[in-house]
Amino acid sequence: MTSDQRWLAETWPFVQAALPPAPAEVLEIGCGPLGGFVPALLNSGYNAAGVDPEAPDAPAYHRCEFERYHLSRPVSALIACTSLHHVADLDVVLDKMAAALAPGGVAVVVEWARERFDAATAQWCFARLTAATPDAEAGWLRRHRDEHASSGQPWDAYCRSWAEQEGLHTGERIVRGLDARFARLSCAYGPYYFADLAGTSAADEQAAIDAGRIQANAIRYTAVQRALTSRTDG
Repeated sequence: MTSDQRWLAETWPFVQAALPPAPAEVLEIGCGPLGGFVPALLNSGYNAAGVDPEAPDAPAYHRCEFERYHLSRPVSALIACTSLHHVADLDVVLDKMAAALAPGGVAVVVEWARERFDAATAQWCFARLTAATPDAEAGWLRRHRDEHASSGQPWDAYCRSWAEQEGLHTGERIVRGLDARFARLSCAYGPYYFADLAGTSAADEQAAIDAGRIQANAIRYTAVQRALTSRTDG
């Protein structure tokens, strides 16, 4: 099982529990070359589609950026899994998400709080790369381990420079943007790196988080379309 497959298998129960009942119409933003959760959605009876420039060449997918995707009508649920922190214009994408979700529809977001990737968390991850097979899935952590080691910079300075150079949005900004457009149901933080690490499960990473050795870097967020929610505006 690849790291992407491990990640999808571990994250699917959270996503599935947040969705309306099948056969609701669900759109996944940034489904990736494996199709993200779309295969599991289809197997569960959902009317599902995925959007990504590298999506599989199959009827349930659209090979384009979400910003350029034409949606014929709003859907009952949106899924965005680690697809928001690297978009060019976060506000444009979030606005389109809000327009794409039907009244009462559910947004399910799994993201990376990259501002929580501190030195202790990085070293914990890097120590678990030593026995990993040097493949593409684990490559991003291995690359930053090596580039940091040769940079001579403290980790925080290196990480900030790398994130700014690549235009990565913080988890805090993503959550603020979601809250501005949707009515939040839940927001929790948990394991993020386990799938790329040798001999490490989500439970192992959660144990390190609970012990205070590392930070929780994954954001798990759910919300509903504001149109059918009652709220008091401040």
